[in-house]
Amino acid sequence: MSFGIWPLVFRVYEFGVSKILVGLSGGVDSAVAAALLLEQGHEVAGGYMKNWINEDGIAGDCPWEQDVEDAHAVAKTLGIEFRVVDLIDQYRNRIVDYMLKGYREGITPNPDVYCNREMKFGVFLDYALSQGFEAVGTGHYARRRERSDGSADILRGADPNKDQSYFLALMEQKQAVRARFPCGEMLKPQVREVAERFNLPVAGKKDSQGICFIGNVKMSDFLRHYVPDSPGDIVDIDGKVLGKHKGLHLYTLGQRKGHGVASPRDGMAYVVVGKNAKENQLVVGWDMENTPGLYVQKCTVGTVSWVNKAITGVCKVEAQPRYRSKSEPVTVTPTDDGKLALEFVRPQRAVTPGQICAFYEGGTLLGGGVFESVQ
Repeated sequence: MSFGIWPLVFRVYEFGVSKILVGLSGGVDSAVAAALLLEQGHEVAGGYMKNWINEDGIAGDCPWEQDVEDAHAVAKTLGIEFRVVDLIDQYRNRIVDYMLKGYREGITPNPDVYCNREMKFGVFLDYALSQGFEAVGTGHYARRRERSDGSADILRGADPNKDQSYFLALMEQKQAVRARFPCGEMLKPQVREVAERFNLPVAGKKDSQGICFIGNVKMSDFLRHYVPDSPGDIVDIDGKVLGKHKGLHLYTLGQRKGHGVASPRDGMAYVVVGKNAKENQLVVGWDMENTPGLYVQKCTVGTVSWVNKAITGVCKVEAQPRYRSKSEPVTVTPTDDGKLALEFVRPQRAVTPGQICAFYEGGTLLGGGVFESVQ
């Protein structure tokens, strides 16, 4: 193998030998995480988190049975113990109910971020500790570093195209110290090479897409199953009716396609710029920086969580307002009610209530919170 594994060897000396339960999802990343932790000398077992089995017949592919088989095959190849951990009730209570409540209230929640805090490093970690394990390993593309005081930082993954630290923005210190992310030290092609080196049966399996733990189910189909359509008018920023929407919960700020309003201007698209819940109106405007509601510089973030050290005074850091966006310079001002007032240096497009804002200092994840209001 040409790429070398010196960073992984270093991790052994940093952490020592531990008893680790790896969340095997049936995919290649978690399988490689288990293989590397085993190679480093840790005592490793695999656990499949059974969170969703689509008993309600929602349209789409929910391949949990195949995923269990693949995860079991990985454990068998590595010669490690394998168990299925039933967390269906907790997943519905902590993730599905949270997600549906948010959409009913007109915001756009992020179940993937909450999955990590509430499930993988929440109830699954609690289960692992109750079974005598010291840590939980996952296939996240993020890095973890211990400080001299024994606390742990979470850093961006080594692969800038796969970095998943954003999804860990609501992690707390008690979770970070118990987390292990061996894949975060490598690029994605190297992870595939490691899978082949260990002859893992999922070495060529495609990465999964869709809602966290649910599978390839369209969000619109998922929502329609639980939240009834509530049709209303689509209006422009002046209140002129342009069409009909099927329910405000089916649309998100900044959405260019799928709202059903064709643009009469060549090269200029209508985008969603607001929701008037009181009148049940979806507001659209031109995709331009000066369109009211589309770009904002000031906003408020609540439900704030810090990975290690909290921000307690006015400071300038970097904020990442969505997964596939770049981090942007921002001034953060803590408020008396425990929230954060943000002022971006540059206007940000489609800052959406309910979505997650992650804060960084250099490559270190400081924490995150939920967008509540914009102006």
